[in-house]
Amino acid sequence: MSTNVVAHMPGTIAEILVNVGDQVQADDELIILEAMKMENPICATAAGTVKEIKVKEKDKVDANQLLIVLE
Repeated sequence: MSTNVVAHMPGTIAEILVNVGDQVQADDELIILEAMKMENPICATAAGTVKEIKVKEKDKVDANQLLIVLE
């Protein structure tokens, strides 16, 4: 079963902290999203393996945009 990790707000991808194939636990930080001059961590909602990363650093994203797929 896949788990989608989405942006909680619009912003810019400041840093991607994981790679495809990485094992993550629930609440691990995956991405740093810069919004309103603040860095906001985007965390895993469940444990799993990073299957896909749908964004690159410096990408601008919208609220609820798919960022990472966990498997």
